[in-house]
Amino acid sequence: MDKKIPESVRTFMETITKLCGEEHADWAENFNAAFANTLTTTVKKQEDGTTFLLTGDIPAMWLRDSTAQVRPYLVIAKEDPELADMICGLVQRQFRYINIDPYANAFNETANSAGHQTDKTTMNPWIWERKYEIDSLCYPVQLAYLLYKNTGYTKQFDRSFIDGVKKILTVFKTEQNHQDSSYTFERDTTRSEDTLPNAGRGSDVGPTGMTWSGFRPSDDACRYGYLVPSNMFAVVILGYIEEIFSTVLSDQEIVDQAAKLKKEIDTGIKAYGLTKNQQGKQVFAYEVDGLGNSTIMDDSNIPNLLAAPYLGYVDETDLIYQETRATLLSQENPYFYEGKYAKGIGSSHTPENYVWPIALAMEGMTTSDKAEKKRILDSLVANDAGTHLMHEGFDVDDPKNYTREWFSWANMMFCELVMDYFEIRVAR
Repeated sequence: MDKKIPESVRTFMETITKLCGEEHADWAENFNAAFANTLTTTVKKQEDGTTFLLTGDIPAMWLRDSTAQVRPYLVIAKEDPELADMICGLVQRQFRYINIDPYANAFNETANSAGHQTDKTTMNPWIWERKYEIDSLCYPVQLAYLLYKNTGYTKQFDRSFIDGVKKILTVFKTEQNHQDSSYTFERDTTRSEDTLPNAGRGSDVGPTGMTWSGFRPSDDACRYGYLVPSNMFAVVILGYIEEIFSTVLSDQEIVDQAAKLKKEIDTGIKAYGLTKNQQGKQVFAYEVDGLGNSTIMDDSNIPNLLAAPYLGYVDETDLIYQETRATLLSQENPYFYEGKYAKGIGSSHTPENYVWPIALAMEGMTTSDKAEKKRILDSLVANDAGTHLMHEGFDVDDPKNYTREWFSWANMMFCELVMDYFEIRVAR
């Protein structure tokens, strides 16, 4: 795909512009800037037909970010074979990377030894960073499945996909008992969030049925090893694997393995992943260790607890989810910030009082209240520092202070919220 904007994308941008009308012309301006940005700045078609996707201002491809960067295009990919091929090529590249190392979260375009090669873990020239995160294995399965659901494409379900799925199932099963895992990670750094304690093994955990994660979707270390929202995501994608291998591909052994893991992890969430908030109400914990410790918080990066309905784990009307949501959007969440210009969830990854457009977009996509969606969209546009694009995080008291000039994931989350407002959604 060349760098010009495809006709299908132009047409869709015109549709959104008309839907926004004069009342929401500022939404349309930002949508058009952001929706085209990913295609024109991050997509790199490879000679072998696969697709490499820059995360933005870092010259590497994250398994997580790359999926989120193209997800909104799925609504028009059915009518545009070239766009569908680009997304299919991304899935193929993602699974090629998973087969190189299912514990890595970010990869280089070529085997150029770029990135964090001095980390104390098993590196190779393809790997930019080897922070093990459950969601890095969930997102490529999600994209492969959603491409199939939205376009009918099955080309992505190739040998590499099958081998990659087997590796994912093996890693999830291994990490149910982290003491049996060979994975360790240490970095020489003064930032504790970038390394794992206990000789790189992370803090102690007890068996729960859930699967262990070294790092959060923020690439920051887990405080406790069982990251509940990522386990929720794992339950969802294990269901996708069951469906794919029973309807498109025929492999009962993989179906059975996925079903067993899904049940064990979901049972673990329900048995160990709940806690009580300050009012004594039952809510989902963000992290637990299976030894009695838990955290009440949420981070901006997806999957987070706020995203549970978006992922397909629970309905937004679920009572425990509603109690959790109310808790996360309050001062009980240490990363909830409210200031002169905005309020929402931030992250340990950015300064205090910085909220993230990704989290704001997710807040909008997990409520059926249209007035609330409008409030959030208005806030996102008003706080873009005049750039017409989204950033990583911005100061609730001075939105001219922000992190990351160019952050494709945030741009596309904004676009998806605009689409959601007009009831245009990716089928799942």
